[in-house]
Amino acid sequence: MIGSDLLDLNGQVALVTGAGQGAGRGIALMLARHNAGGVAVNDYVLERAQAVAAEIDAMGIHAVAVQADVGDHASVAAAFDKARAALGPITLLVNNAGNAGPQATIGLSPLFWETAPSEWDRFFRTNLQGVMNCCHVALPEMVAQKRGRIVTIVSDSGRVGEARLAAYAAAKAGAAGFVRSIAKEAGRFGVTCNAISLSTLEPPMSEEQLAQFIASDRSKAQLSQYTIRRYGKPDDVAAMTLFLCSDASSWITGQTYPVNGGYSFAM
Repeated sequence: MIGSDLLDLNGQVALVTGAGQGAGRGIALMLARHNAGGVAVNDYVLERAQAVAAEIDAMGIHAVAVQADVGDHASVAAAFDKARAALGPITLLVNNAGNAGPQATIGLSPLFWETAPSEWDRFFRTNLQGVMNCCHVALPEMVAQKRGRIVTIVSDSGRVGEARLAAYAAAKAGAAGFVRSIAKEAGRFGVTCNAISLSTLEPPMSEEQLAQFIASDRSKAQLSQYTIRRYGKPDDVAAMTLFLCSDASSWITGQTYPVNGGYSFAM
């Protein structure tokens, strides 16, 4: 129909993990702006989730903050129960929580053979096990309704490899492989499952600090590896997430889409 909006979410309810800041916050706000019926904002830190939920409520879209560590299955199940009670059935899941766990950010590690096995667990727990936990809880309801979208944020380190990030890369590659598998299982029930592969986003800084950082030699060297000479922004990720959650992508599943400024190319 002329004038119809393929990106309109038509009142579907979404749950976004790791949505208290950064890309997750951008995704949650983007879904709200495109007629989500409600948004469950997950974060390990409840206050961050509450702040984003308040932003969404101010837009006239119902939101609820749900605290959970995605690496803990019982915590995830409780978060989904709270979200369903407040908002209704969840047919959109965005697995955004990542990095090195609830209280750590990712940084370059020693060479792989110089790390201890105990250091790998934090990457797998959030980036792989966390995705599996959320999908395990979300999928039965989506399958029963014969409708659903699952979008998982992975990383170019897992798609093309990255030195000194071996455990993180392995976890993200594992998540992308898991997405392809559940896409094959769930497709006949009207559920699509896709991944977005990111490269570096702007660090969370004030405008003045960010300008100084981008002008630094370190930043210039890093950005020289990007065809589009800038870091990613939350809305870059959010726009692709919206597409993959919408009816515009109804015949797409099991795919991994690089959103990376040309850091690496894919066929």
